Amino acid sequence: MLASENIMTFKSYQNRANLFVKEYLLADSLIPYTSVVTGILACKMVYELTQLIGTSYFKIYSSFSKIQRIEWNNRAASTMHAIFITSMALYMVFCSNLFSDYQSTELITVRSSSLSTFALGVSVGYFIADLGMILWFFPSLGGYEYVIHHLFSLVAVAYSMLSGEGQLYTFMVLISETTTPGINLRWYLDVAGMKKSKAYLINGVVIFISWLVARILLFIYMFYHVYLHFDQVEQMHTFGQLLVIIVPLVLSVMNLVWFSKIIKGLRKTLAKRQ
Repeated sequence: MLASENIMTFKSYQNRANLFVKEYLLADSLIPYTSVVTGILACKMVYELTQLIGTSYFKIYSSFSKIQRIEWNNRAASTMHAIFITSMALYMVFCSNLFSDYQSTELITVRSSSLSTFALGVSVGYFIADLGMILWFFPSLGGYEYVIHHLFSLVAVAYSMLSGEGQLYTFMVLISETTTPGINLRWYLDVAGMKKSKAYLINGVVIFISWLVARILLFIYMFYHVYLHFDQVEQMHTFGQLLVIIVPLVLSVMNLVWFSKIIKGLRKTLAKRQ
């Protein structure tokens, strides 16, 4: 009898919790705000967990300088965000019917859903947290190019989240986060003294391939998609149109500059092994 009452009580609390999440946390009007807070808190949680794990399980962690430990923790949050948003972006662009030309008569540039908005909000939360870290420890965690990259990304993603415009193109650009785990792993291997290891070389090749696909070829495809649907892009607000065109262009230039550095670095690594 007592067990039955406990089960009923538990189910009652569970129903209330589900109702709270559905009616408040995931209410359409609140999703942009709850998702941003979720993104910031997730970054904080990953940062703290990484610090705890590093202190407990990695002997090399204690030998790092203060700024190296901060970067170690910060890159873990960066990696987790990259995995999350890349997965969501790939699903939204290639698996979901939300942006399919054949599933709706609604303009492709104004389509959105609770899930797509939530995912973008989490990303906004990450960019806010990471930009704050970069500025606070400037220039230790990244120079002006990182500030520019994050500012453009933050404005574009936030606008898309709040307005519902251009979410397809925002997700296309966010697929470029595919390269982030490899870049972070390269840093981890470097500070761990494994720059001459086979893992470092393999990671370099993976970075080259993923960068070529996600930050060069995919951007070309995105511009082609914009060209094909430019009549719909023109119906967006002026600011939205500018973001759809200017932000990817700026990021493309930065991607090409970084790609040239990746090629030089890979060549140098391969030359040393011959």
